[in-house]
Amino acid sequence: MNLPPFKLERYFAQYEFNTEFLLCSSDCEAMSIADLLSFEPDAAEKFSHVWLGYTESQGSPALRTEICKLYETIQPEQVLVHTGAGEAIYLFMHAALKENDHVIVHTPNYQSLAEVARGIGCDVNPWTAREENGWTLNLDELRGLLRPATKAIVVNTPHNPTGYLMPQADFDALNRFARDCGLLLFSDEVYRESEYDPASRLPAACDFGDHAVSLGVTSKTYGLAGLRIGWIATHNRAIYERMASLKDYTTICNSAPSEFLAELALRHRDKLAARNLEIIQRNLSIVDAFLSRRADLFSWVRPRAGSMAFPKLLHGDIEEFCDRLVKKAGVLLLPGTMYDDTANHFRLGLGRKNLPEAIARVEEFLS
Repeated sequence: MNLPPFKLERYFAQYEFNTEFLLCSSDCEAMSIADLLSFEPDAAEKFSHVWLGYTESQGSPALRTEICKLYETIQPEQVLVHTGAGEAIYLFMHAALKENDHVIVHTPNYQSLAEVARGIGCDVNPWTAREENGWTLNLDELRGLLRPATKAIVVNTPHNPTGYLMPQADFDALNRFARDCGLLLFSDEVYRESEYDPASRLPAACDFGDHAVSLGVTSKTYGLAGLRIGWIATHNRAIYERMASLKDYTTICNSAPSEFLAELALRHRDKLAARNLEIIQRNLSIVDAFLSRRADLFSWVRPRAGSMAFPKLLHGDIEEFCDRLVKKAGVLLLPGTMYDDTANHFRLGLGRKNLPEAIARVEEFLS
């Protein structure tokens, strides 16, 4: 298999740890181990006694039990823990797909959601979300993309990078379509529980039946990217077993300290999500005001969930703009070309506490 460079990750590699303001982060504000351990009075003592041997390949039973609380119908034996969401995506594609299979992928997307399938030799068609429709996905268009060789649909909601949240009726219809057509649905749900209106939260796809695989991670809504803990949840035993077998060739098992901390975090996930949603909501009001002041230069479809948005630069070239901004002002934005977007969009992160200072720096640059 021949994978091209991961454009977004290569772009970040240039700037992420030597730029003052990351105004395009996809995750939420992180915290220290000490802050996380303070959630429970005896957690620090227990953490000091974590055994640094090999862990269970599928993830610790206690961690999988906590993960199950995200779902309605999933049991611990239906959860497979990975080293981040990236490993889970990679292993799902290899477990579910073979050369010449056809895959329909929500676009724009995090590159691995489409590129790993291409690397296997699959034919990948975009199911395109369009800005003029509020980044909505058209279900009639999906039906038109179906082929005899179609094996899977890949969807991401809440969506990276637009912040789009699929309506409940559309998500129900998507699951019926996949189930009725005998297709696998890989549902990237890493921003679930970061909806601005909790009433709009979608059920997890895995709770609809064995056609679906749900992806989760501690990095995004909960702001704990350094734990490198992700997972899949599914009723599909065949896919689960193939992924578990393939994991023996990648990480084998997960970090014992990370599993302990992830279990602790998920016991308090409501507190973590509320903390980060408060940051996002505060930042949204600042960005609303900024974009209103600079409507001559930017437009956007306001996001409905998650820690990012996908505004548009109305004049000039987005790559040149981002390059000048980071070099002259020390503020990093992510050009939409990293998502193969050609319409001058850029990714704007909403989940970091220092967004007000970063926006002030952008305004100074523009003036």
